[in-house]
Amino acid sequence: MKNITLAIDEETLEAGRAYAERHGTSLNALVRDLLRRTVLSHSTDWIDEQFAQMDRMKANSRGKRWRREDLYDV
Repeated sequence: MKNITLAIDEETLEAGRAYAERHGTSLNALVRDLLRRTVLSHSTDWIDEQFAQMDRMKANSRGKRWRREDLYDV
């Protein structure tokens, strides 16, 4: 694996480190994963990941069924 050097402002760097820590990863792994997902992903990869995240959620609809019209009632 090759190393690279990035220039980034202090505020973004600190926010990135905090984000990585909250998610149990390193800033290096976070940047590597984001870059990989951005430049190597296929269009369906994003959709598959969204469905996988929904499957991992601990949400419960309590049997509620949604109709298309319900989605427009704000």
